[in-house]
Amino acid sequence: MLLPTETLLVFVPAALALNLTPGNDMLFCLGQGMKSGPRAGVAASLGIAAGVLIHTLAAGIGLAAVLRAHPAAFEAIRWAGVAYLVYLAVQAWRAPGPLLAPAAMAKASAFAAWREAVVVSLLNPKVAVFVLAFLPQFVDPARGSTFLQFFLLGAILNTGGTLINIAVGTFAGRLSGWLAARTHVARWLQRATGGIFLLLAARIAFERR
Repeated sequence: MLLPTETLLVFVPAALALNLTPGNDMLFCLGQGMKSGPRAGVAASLGIAAGVLIHTLAAGIGLAAVLRAHPAAFEAIRWAGVAYLVYLAVQAWRAPGPLLAPAAMAKASAFAAWREAVVVSLLNPKVAVFVLAFLPQFVDPARGSTFLQFFLLGAILNTGGTLINIAVGTFAGRLSGWLAARTHVARWLQRATGGIFLLLAARIAFERR
């Protein structure tokens, strides 16, 4: 058995605790839900999941170790992610029209939210480094393929995080719909979304390696 019960009894609670800790992925899903409604919040959650899956596969084949060994590559990817989040914040602040009407929100593209989430996740190399630091503690070479164990553990971690992010994105989306129906707070909602993206950019920029 690749993942024995005793391993799962330790790993699953640890993974759940990590998933419940507010992080960059949760903030991004919150911002997308506030900006474009529940569908976008869910789509962003699935986009983050896709990015984490790619990071997991990359870490499994050693990319995370390369990023740790070459700080310049790590920094280049990290600052590209910061720049992209700043761009999203500016786009939110410069959205046309004085108000964020419910009709406009209904037309928001779920695919765009998914795509942006994938890019944000892939441009955060800390995800790959974290996966490489956390998952190997639960891998036992004596039980078979280490890569398959690594992948299964990553899938469990990713599934829990995705479900939580979906809940956050859906809640934020429903709240945004309620707020947008009240036109006097619609512009505040739009600016708050940009502020969340900017806060996320600052958090990534000033995090210590």
